[in-house]
Amino acid sequence: MPCPIHSQPDPFGEARRNHGILVNRFQGEPVPMILRHEDVRAAAKDWQTFSSDAPLRIPIPSEEAVRTVRQLPLEIDPPEHGDYRQIAEPFFNRAKLPEVVAKVESLVRCLLAEALKRDTIEMVREFAIPLQSRALACLLNMPDSEASVWIGWGTHVFREGDGKSKGAALETYMNSLLDRAEASPGDDFFSSLFRTTFRGRPLNREEMLGFGSIMFAGGRDTLINSIAGVIGHLSASPTDLEFLREDPRRIVNATEEFFRAISPVTHIGRLCPAKTEVHGVSVEAGALVSLCFASANYDECVFPAAHEVRLDRKPNPHVAFGFGPHLCLGAAHARLVVRSLLKCLCEQVGAIQTIDAKEKVEHEERYDRPLAYDSLNVRFIPRR
Repeated sequence: MPCPIHSQPDPFGEARRNHGILVNRFQGEPVPMILRHEDVRAAAKDWQTFSSDAPLRIPIPSEEAVRTVRQLPLEIDPPEHGDYRQIAEPFFNRAKLPEVVAKVESLVRCLLAEALKRDTIEMVREFAIPLQSRALACLLNMPDSEASVWIGWGTHVFREGDGKSKGAALETYMNSLLDRAEASPGDDFFSSLFRTTFRGRPLNREEMLGFGSIMFAGGRDTLINSIAGVIGHLSASPTDLEFLREDPRRIVNATEEFFRAISPVTHIGRLCPAKTEVHGVSVEAGALVSLCFASANYDECVFPAAHEVRLDRKPNPHVAFGFGPHLCLGAAHARLVVRSLLKCLCEQVGAIQTIDAKEKVEHEERYDRPLAYDSLNVRFIPRR
């Protein structure tokens, strides 16, 4: 079974090389996608021209039909963005604490031990979703029992399978967590929101829900796709698993290369407050452009042999976590999970055999982009 990371041609390559931009319609709206690495990074820093102050519209497709609160600090510009970011950073930075690192490694080790006992395991729903959910509980300092609830949400926190919105149920659930934290505060993330302030005042309930929404939605399907993509690649390229096992110090660079190659976020939107021009395309005031991280991460001007997964690639200035002031808050946590996965695979697994797989493909008017798996059944062979 070929690995979807490199089994398909780069869907943005021709447009990136020839034009630097691709105009695609999302929900009926033409959106110019900025494709080149240099241009994506420049636009990500230029928040005056390309604004994040567009509640519900920054993710593409937009989430106006699936949630009611502004995600913080994603959907707001500096300088307010920085002040909101400081509220959430302490919990995201827990991913660097030795005790959290140890907990996540133990979690991965246990999940792999259980998988090794089975003849086959479906990696998306039986491994990646539980790993993402339970690792998030570690990060938020919440009990594993809550992770059992999150596992039931599927791959996407707002949409799953039939496309029906789960946004109202999520907001009801978050309100219950906030009610509980207010009545009996602890050391978890939701309790911390009642102890913090924004510019000298307590947070209101809408702001708290905005932080909760980004916690649950911001890194869910992206990390799930990354986990499954890593397994799929190492199954298709067993020499890469041996390469890491020979020297575990290679895991750090390998982790960055997996995020570059998988690029779990295709792109993110930015709103143009004033009429502007992007590579010859006129964008009206109030219209969107997108920063296409998946294209930028395959820019041949920056990444030699970009279509190849090179686990020793260095330097690796990928933009899988964005760039500029909105650099992903959850980057350290995502890195921890994938590093832990690679470390434990090297320790416990001799080989990975793919039994069958169904690729996940992002189908759009102007491109089709493989994005890990809808399902991936594998057999783990124990290390001897």
